[in-house]
Amino acid sequence: MALKLTHYAATASFLFTLLLLKLLPTVVSVPNKTSPLDAWIQSNMKQYSATKSFGQSFKTTEGEESNSKVIKVKKDGSGDFQTVTEAVESVPSGNTERVIIWIGGGEYVEKIKIEKSKAFITFYGEPGNTPQISYAGTAKKYGTYYCATVTVESDNFMAVNIDFVNSAPAPDPRQNDQQAVAMRIAGDKAAFYNCKFIGYQDTLFDDQGKHLFKDCHIQGTVDFIFGNGKSVYTGTTINSVAKGLGTITAQGREDADDDSGFVFIHCKILGTGDTYLGRAWRKMPRVVFAYTEMGNLIDKEGWSDNASGQTSEDMYYGEYKCTGPGASSSGRAKFAKILSDEEAEPFLSTSFISGSEWIEEPPSL
Repeated sequence: MALKLTHYAATASFLFTLLLLKLLPTVVSVPNKTSPLDAWIQSNMKQYSATKSFGQSFKTTEGEESNSKVIKVKKDGSGDFQTVTEAVESVPSGNTERVIIWIGGGEYVEKIKIEKSKAFITFYGEPGNTPQISYAGTAKKYGTYYCATVTVESDNFMAVNIDFVNSAPAPDPRQNDQQAVAMRIAGDKAAFYNCKFIGYQDTLFDDQGKHLFKDCHIQGTVDFIFGNGKSVYTGTTINSVAKGLGTITAQGREDADDDSGFVFIHCKILGTGDTYLGRAWRKMPRVVFAYTEMGNLIDKEGWSDNASGQTSEDMYYGEYKCTGPGASSSGRAKFAKILSDEEAEPFLSTSFISGSEWIEEPPSL
């Protein structure tokens, strides 16, 4: 597809350029300055701790168990189905009510697609025995757009306590067809709680729509959070397993009217490699990291505009009150923004994704 043909060329160009620009990170101290916005964030974080929301209240799901259909998937045959695929297929097209697919522990080797007509589906993993949905699809066989272990095209999807894994081996850097997606989320109003996304190149395809990722774990090497979604990631661990050069994000905004972007709040970046926070895949990427702890794997420049030849003034790469050895503003790329309180405020809650209109807490089962 044209989508990833551009991506292949961009990745190859990017990695070659980074080999010439490799720099070492430095240490930064956390400023002591306080502001009205600090007080506002502290107040919201108290609310977050008390209500499990972030920045504003989630919709309650009290009584959801009795109002929702629950389908059980268990590998031993003691549930309604033995595979997740069968459970998804049992949901009728045109569904308008919440259907909870409860998934027992174990590995489910399946390639799953939730069609657009099947909205309001929840994948709920067995607490304390997290199920893993795994498949080894690659761009070489399927194309990047179609290789995901789990593809969700419907709206109002939710996942709780699930590991989404692309089990394809680590990519050969000499090849341009090694992308292997664990999750492609293309539906609107999707929320992920306590989920893992495991892969190497292109692990999480945050394709389009508004999404929340809370208390998750995302692992990969190159462009392992990419796409044109409008998403908030909070309390999430971002783990680079790159052996050399790596990049976390490749956000796909094309123009100023394209209302998309990735926001990371109170996250933690760790792992290996000489890793960039993001690279310019499309014309006008928008990515913000706020209150995020960055390990020393983060390259001193932080961001790259060298992958596809975009003009740096069209990019919106922002950082706000991040900490750790990888967060130093010294040596940052000139086009990166160290945000003021006023500039950061629109990105610091789920209002960025109109969360008060749709975000629900996970059900209690």
